[in-house]
Amino acid sequence: MKPVRRPSTALVTAASRRPGAPALTAPPRDYTYDGTFEGLLTVLFTVYDWRAAPNSIQPEATAQTGLFAQPAHRETDEALATRVWEGLLKTMDPEARVRLYHVFLSEDADRELLIFRYVDLALRSVQDIAENYANADVRRVQRLAQQMFREKHRMEAFVRFEKTSDELFHATIEPDFDVLPLIAAHFTKRYADQRWLIYDRRRHYGLYYDLTRTDVVQFEVDRPGMKATDLAATVLDEREPLFKVLWQAYFDHVNIPERKNMKLHRRHIPLRYWKYLSEKQPREQRFVPINNKRPPTDANLRLE
Repeated sequence: MKPVRRPSTALVTAASRRPGAPALTAPPRDYTYDGTFEGLLTVLFTVYDWRAAPNSIQPEATAQTGLFAQPAHRETDEALATRVWEGLLKTMDPEARVRLYHVFLSEDADRELLIFRYVDLALRSVQDIAENYANADVRRVQRLAQQMFREKHRMEAFVRFEKTSDELFHATIEPDFDVLPLIAAHFTKRYADQRWLIYDRRRHYGLYYDLTRTDVVQFEVDRPGMKATDLAATVLDEREPLFKVLWQAYFDHVNIPERKNMKLHRRHIPLRYWKYLSEKQPREQRFVPINNKRPPTDANLRLE
């Protein structure tokens, strides 16, 4: 008699919760969308609805098309996007699903096709693919997600605000990745008692908190040559330069030159973040050590 081999419980459980994916038998297509994550999810639904694998998936505003090929543009459908987003939990855990959103925010040149290939692999695999590092797409998704994680935490640590005359705290950043959606919750919770604005100079939009909610905002540039992030000195609180000098003086005072290790310092605070830090800006006033800690020379003032 031969023993009967039964599939493991883990495989049965995984297989039972995975709906699988239809065969993509139609000719491949080029797709365009509006550049939003919801629009990309709508395209993913269309790929399987039409059974047509993507040759390319590009934002409509920057799409590069061939001479004869006309891409299929898909308008964002919130209902379909929600259906796809919730349906992904049938093939991957919540953490893996969030990584796909981080890959989208990374602005990688191949992000749309990378997300499609990852989703398609998850749909057609019996086991969870999150740790299948033998697959190049899984490794790339993990690497981009880690880069986003580091950039998010550095922005949360290195953003410096300036106070304006109308009690608004303003900061301008220029991160390598689109991390504003990821840092909104941190700053909303940490600075819930003050109005603030964080503006991404590279992507031309920002986050504005008005003491009740955080919204995405954009600025209209009216004057030729005017930058949306220009902040005139008259707009700043008159005490803001003093705050900067005091912070720089504090930083210089607590610094221990004998323990300086610039190699380690640059590892924790890379040079590209120094432009955000007040302590890294040129000194407007030279730091002078505090002299009032010396014992008084007048005999009448000595504590003896």
